[in-house]
Amino acid sequence: MTSELGRLIARRIALTGPIPVSDFMAEALGHPRLGYYRRAMPLGAAGDFTTAPEISQMFGELLGAWLAERWLTMGSPPEVRLVELGPGRGTLMADALRATRGVPGFHAALDLHLVDINQPLRDAQQAALCIHAPTWHERLDTVPRGPTLLIANEFFDALPVRQFQKTAQGWTERMVGLAPKRQEEDEETLVFALAPGPSPFARLLPPAVRDADLAVGTLAEASPAMAALASAIGARVVQEGGWALIVDYGRDVSAPGATLQALRAHRAVDPLDRPGESDLTAHVDFQAITEVARAAGARVAGPVGQGDFLRRLGIEKRAQSLKARADEAQRAAIDAALARLIATDQMGTLFRVLAVGDTMSAAPAGFSDGT
Repeated sequence: MTSELGRLIARRIALTGPIPVSDFMAEALGHPRLGYYRRAMPLGAAGDFTTAPEISQMFGELLGAWLAERWLTMGSPPEVRLVELGPGRGTLMADALRATRGVPGFHAALDLHLVDINQPLRDAQQAALCIHAPTWHERLDTVPRGPTLLIANEFFDALPVRQFQKTAQGWTERMVGLAPKRQEEDEETLVFALAPGPSPFARLLPPAVRDADLAVGTLAEASPAMAALASAIGARVVQEGGWALIVDYGRDVSAPGATLQALRAHRAVDPLDRPGESDLTAHVDFQAITEVARAAGARVAGPVGQGDFLRRLGIEKRAQSLKARADEAQRAAIDAALARLIATDQMGTLFRVLAVGDTMSAAPAGFSDGT
């Protein structure tokens, strides 16, 4: 059994031929009516995945402190665009703003902008952040120019990727097509397939992957969407002044491999099964986004592990402070949340943190043991 969106995609493929994996992801996540991020309430126990802000208030509080410190090093501009890409239910931003109420002049300078295409989540963001009068956007490029502080937590991983497979003739693009239909089947089945011959789009692969001596059958990914967004962020903070913090799971160095995955009800499922009803993500290539941000003229710090970053910002001290006012059950919950955020076998190592900023401000906190 497929989904309504799956049937629409199958009809498109039947008419025009197989489509790139990136096109499939874009449709599955962003279709105007049936896309997963247009209509789903994906977060929390009743959703499909849980993000760091939903685990503990400490995450948003510390990121808020980081943002306030960046504003101070920027010279405390009287107006700054505070931007969050993919703000979920508004939990991270609400925690960040609550934690920074005591920073003189900071809140008065903030002009809050949220980039999100999900209407149910926008409603939740309005409830959480209405006092700060947010403005919503579907794309970063419609956010007004000006000094900028930007947060992107688990946003880059949802941007579409193209996939390629090494063959004896070179890199061939992996596509989404239709399986031969058997008589007893009522619906078309989506399958992965290879385009004929080497692909000109293989130039999008990082050189360290594209030009490596890899075995036939090796898969690799490239994301023009990730690169374009990183370049836009880099250009914005260089031209207007400001800093961006990118937190996501991925790898520090470009490498081969297929990382596209789907989650439904906190379980891994086939990415091609019931499009529009599962969260699709791929690991972020932090080397690739670092290179394009630097090419835009930006200063880059990291990536570092989320655990190290949060420790340097003082998460263990914050946990002790919260536990001092908590009962036994609450203290156990704080310890569990802390471990989930920073432990090496949980989110502490897989999740990476990268800062992109102007070249005038001091180095940001959280990226070395001295800061």
